[in-house]
Amino acid sequence: MTLCFFASDLHGRPGRYHKLFQAAAYELPDAVFLGGDLLPSGFGMASGGWEDFIEEVLVAGFSELRDRLGSQYPSVFLILGNDDGKYEEFRMEEMEGKGLWFYAHNKRVCWQDYSIFGYSYVPPTPFLLKDWERYDVSIYTEPGCISPEEGWRSVPVSQGSIRNATIQDDLQRLTEGADLSRAIFLFHTPPYRTALDRAALDRKKIDHVEVDVHVGSIAVRRFIESRQPLLTLHGHIHESASITGSWRDRIGKTFAFSAAHSGRELALVRFDPADLEHATRDLIPVALE
Repeated sequence: MTLCFFASDLHGRPGRYHKLFQAAAYELPDAVFLGGDLLPSGFGMASGGWEDFIEEVLVAGFSELRDRLGSQYPSVFLILGNDDGKYEEFRMEEMEGKGLWFYAHNKRVCWQDYSIFGYSYVPPTPFLLKDWERYDVSIYTEPGCISPEEGWRSVPVSQGSIRNATIQDDLQRLTEGADLSRAIFLFHTPPYRTALDRAALDRKKIDHVEVDVHVGSIAVRRFIESRQPLLTLHGHIHESASITGSWRDRIGKTFAFSAAHSGRELALVRFDPADLEHATRDLIPVALE
């Protein structure tokens, strides 16, 4: 049996990380996947209020776990999410060089006999931080959302590159020619119109038109339908599981799991890539911080 952990949207809460490290030390997973929105608010970090978080929580926690477990230390794969400042990407890559984790965004990593792909970008949101936002399949922004060409970025990007980039094109380039039958994808955005992308937008109207309650990526949905990877992992929409009653879905042969959660607990998904039907998700209580 191969044991994998998946968590997402920890949003810089030390208590959630403590529970994750505690569970890993006890259960000895073979791999840990972290699906973005790992840090405190991007705006908070830009103001200098969270400059030590990566070192004091992420690096210290995984370093202690590696010292404790030695050869049983899991392979760790992580990406950032739309609430994480892109200017911290270089620190994620720096720690990859020191063997703490694999920074998986826009990469393919071979692990056991699986291919791990990571992708951080999400379709346009109502939020102002745009480091990890892309147009989805075309230059279109849903009512109530802010275009990727507007808002604020922690890392300068040319307007031309923003306007001409889509999630659809990115995924095609990332996976061109790849066999995805044993691929695990670490996304931040969920696929469109699934149990994983249902937002609390019921009866909300913009200019007298009801907005779509499904806010996931059409490009990711189409990609899964056409390429049928083994497994896709998602976060981003915290309330989806509480609304739909499900943290998992299936598109054709592809299993899709979400670890996003609207409560204070750590939502921890456990799975074996060879037995995805029996994956579980637990909500682990976290002390008040």
